[in-house]
Amino acid sequence: MDNTVTLSDFHLTMQVMDNIDAGVVILDRNYTVLAWNTFMQAYSGISVERIMGKNLFDVIDNLPEEWLKNKISSTFKLRTRSFSSWEDRSCIFNFINFSPITGGESMMYQNMTLTPLKSLNGDYSHICLTLTDVSDIAKSKMHLRESNEQLTHLSMTDRLTQLFNRGHWEACLAEEFERCRQTQLPSTLVMFDIDHFKKVNDTFGHIAGDGVIKNISNILRRTKRQSDIAGRYGGEEFGVILPATSAELALYFTERLRTRVEESSVVTDLRNISVTISLGVCEWAPSFRSYEQWLECADHSLYQSKQQGRNQSNVYQRVSSGSEQPASA
Repeated sequence: MDNTVTLSDFHLTMQVMDNIDAGVVILDRNYTVLAWNTFMQAYSGISVERIMGKNLFDVIDNLPEEWLKNKISSTFKLRTRSFSSWEDRSCIFNFINFSPITGGESMMYQNMTLTPLKSLNGDYSHICLTLTDVSDIAKSKMHLRESNEQLTHLSMTDRLTQLFNRGHWEACLAEEFERCRQTQLPSTLVMFDIDHFKKVNDTFGHIAGDGVIKNISNILRRTKRQSDIAGRYGGEEFGVILPATSAELALYFTERLRTRVEESSVVTDLRNISVTISLGVCEWAPSFRSYEQWLECADHSLYQSKQQGRNQSNVYQRVSSGSEQPASA
């Protein structure tokens, strides 16, 4: 009678395992497969007859063998359940997901639970691996993450130039000012604008003017270092933060940028448009009370470049009395 009950219970258990919407695999300490439910058969294409009594890693290709063995060993040692999320490892078994919600055929994202199983003598001799398909959740979360990243990018990017907009760039300048104040390391601010830009708009129209701004933005991106922070400050004015750079070294950047702009042109229906830029350079100084003062000094040097004939760089220098004044490049 006891034997019949045991067989009946086993039959019921197997029905539950085969109808559960998750993968169930039971292994011994040698990774021998003792249970392989319908879910695992359907997605792996490997039948019970082919895998039962075999080493899991001998039958299934492309498993993260070292990682999974370490997880199993740790679960046996701690004698408690362990969990792996798709966000840590997107999949354990390379299964294809056919859910229409996730856009058709694609990788199945999986959560995995490892449960140590106690034998009749009280020893933890087996482990149950439960695999859950979380593709719908994963795809939704990744789509939300991508959407948030796009919104973040749009909130800090100038639409015309694809440089940082004024708000975000000025926030970066404030951060750089605080970093300089704490570390006392050099950093240089460059402000520049397009010479006679109003004349370009009046003569060729605003579309041509936008083309000139985009062209200069492209040149700026190609000229600056990856660590440099460039933004459109407003209209035809731009700002560039050069971290860990002295004013003297910044002049190499400004002159290279100025020359490249001068040698370039924008093709329009009427004619090729060539422009120049004027630049102001100001290295951070301990005497600056705020980033606004730093910005004001760089602007002062920019205006000095304008007054001296345009198409040049001017550096804002401190004099012995402690005050500052612009000096031509």
